[in-house]
Amino acid sequence: MFISNAYAQAAPAAAASGSSQLMSLLPLVLMFVVLYFIMIRPQMKRQKEHKAMIDALAKGDEVVAGGGLLGKVAKVGDVYVSLEVSSGVEVQVQRASVVQILPKGTIK
Repeated sequence: MFISNAYAQAAPAAAASGSSQLMSLLPLVLMFVVLYFIMIRPQMKRQKEHKAMIDALAKGDEVVAGGGLLGKVAKVGDVYVSLEVSSGVEVQVQRASVVQILPKGTIK
């Protein structure tokens, strides 16, 4: 009396559901591929270049540290680098904080 009858609907075709699932995953896969080539791959390349630069540090190189600190490399250790920022003034910084190696003669 108060409850209406429920009728079942026809099931979708089996062949169409397999290809529709593949088509629904295609945009997700395409977005991941684009994300890889636009963001992940260039970042990995930058990290590789930075590691090579850090490994190539030698005494006498003129560098820029993370906070904008300019100095000449006085001592090179495994983890730390001593920078001579002024005559007689040395500061220790982490190797990884070196951002850039400057051309010789940049710092007066």
